Amino acid sequence: MLDAVVVGAGPNGLTAAVELARRGFSVAVFEAQGTVGGGARTEELTLPGFRHDPCSAAHPLGINSPAFRDLPLQRYGLEWLHPGLPMAHPFPDGSAAVLSRSVGETAASFGPRDAGAYRRLVERFLPRWDTLARDFMSLPLTALPRDPVTLARFGLVGLPPSTWLMRRFGDEKAKTLFAGLVAHVMAPLGGFATGAIGLVFALAAHARGWPVARGGSQSISDALAAYLKDLGGTVHTDYEVKRLDDLPPARAYVFDTSPTALARIAGLGNHYANYRYGPGVFKIDYALDGPVPWTAEAPRSAGTVQIGADSAEIGAALDAASGTDRAPERPFLITVQPSVVDPTRAPEGKHVFWAYGHVPNGWTGDLTDAMERQLERFAPGFRDRVLARATAGPPELAVRNANYVGGDIASGAVSGLQLLLRPKLSLFPYSTPHPAVFICSSATPPGPGVHGMSGHNAAKAVWRRLRQT
Repeated sequence: MLDAVVVGAGPNGLTAAVELARRGFSVAVFEAQGTVGGGARTEELTLPGFRHDPCSAAHPLGINSPAFRDLPLQRYGLEWLHPGLPMAHPFPDGSAAVLSRSVGETAASFGPRDAGAYRRLVERFLPRWDTLARDFMSLPLTALPRDPVTLARFGLVGLPPSTWLMRRFGDEKAKTLFAGLVAHVMAPLGGFATGAIGLVFALAAHARGWPVARGGSQSISDALAAYLKDLGGTVHTDYEVKRLDDLPPARAYVFDTSPTALARIAGLGNHYANYRYGPGVFKIDYALDGPVPWTAEAPRSAGTVQIGADSAEIGAALDAASGTDRAPERPFLITVQPSVVDPTRAPEGKHVFWAYGHVPNGWTGDLTDAMERQLERFAPGFRDRVLARATAGPPELAVRNANYVGGDIASGAVSGLQLLLRPKLSLFPYSTPHPAVFICSSATPPGPGVHGMSGHNAAKAVWRRLRQT
């Protein structure tokens, strides 16, 4: 009998398996797709030689992850590549705000009126970032913070809505960039603790950047899988699990799946019936004949580029995606251009580029024209660079990754109490009513992102249970 079986070979499932194997437990991973990866995959979606990341491409939480930093992933091929700028946010007048590794450069891009306010906001927390990151990503409520004073100060700033925090700024550039940061997790700007979301992304950039993985996000998953195999674990792909009886006997079963799928497979009935899913996304992967022709200079060297004319436009796009059944007319876009720093992604002189906009959960329309109109506002002539495109709306994304219910790449609404207490209001979010069944997906704290911390935290709950039995 195995000590543990993990269902789902995304970053969280693989991290959970690695953490258990490191402690001497026998582990096997079962994955429905033909390769490991989950939200960290790389495929040729458009033309031969163009390597696209179907989901996550830039990794501010990955490089800052306490779990990943404690593992020898570089030994197994993971290499972080840093673009000239972690992120840029262009404006219709041809200017841009930036999120730089340098606090000073970032502050200066906001203009003299807001430079000081931004410095005061981030510089109080940046020296304690490593400790704060561990506290953010550790077990919720039951874990004692390593730096309770700094965490409390951060909470005073971050727990109110981001719209409150944005009042610190007088001009639109800082407000707009910050609104875009919050939108990365598809949270409403006026929601509880959304100030913390934006601040975490900013601090992550200043601390270690927003890199891409050389060769594609698949290299993160491949490194985890290779390390697991060296530890004695096994990985089985093309293995769909419909019920617990499909799996070999084990002392514990750990699911890197949606709560909905877990309840169905493990026979948990309505245990997660109140779990809410958030907006979906419409994503386009592009093969380009050259770099994106940004009007502003800063985005040309940035790994990630946010597209939204101002904070009001961003807020309206988020509200439309979460509160209506229609897609926004001017969607807020998150775009990543890995080939500005990674030449392995495309043939010489060519580029890969992806963009996504928020849409209602389960939406079945086509957002291509609206997205490309937005891109043309900030990069005139963009369409002329397109060699091929691959589009995926909510239905296609849900087929590609079963955890993206209705196209929700955050694996659950990041709003209200569900921002912090997911998938249920519980002190033990990784446990289930079945004593041998656990959940480790992004539906558990600390939530979405390629960081492996949900798997890391769940593994702690599993090995404690295994040692008790």
